Amino acid sequence: MGRANQALKQTLEQYEITQYRLAKTLGIERANVYRWFNDSRDPNSETVVQIVEALKTLNPAAAKTFVKLYLGDLVEEE
Repeated sequence: MGRANQALKQTLEQYEITQYRLAKTLGIERANVYRWFNDSRDPNSETVVQIVEALKTLNPAAAKTFVKLYLGDLVEEE
């Protein structure tokens, strides 16, 4: 599983955000989120930024969790 895919799956499950809700916030088809969630396709770097922005609007804590899971030790706590 790709790092972004794993981080997204864990974040959506932890914060109970549906794939549909994320897709609607991103303005894309749910099938795209499904592909990322199920690791059949990796989001590119621009899409990862869009995912973070969408998560910020849905739940700022979820956005922080996603970034931390995705970037790991590269991001230090404030």
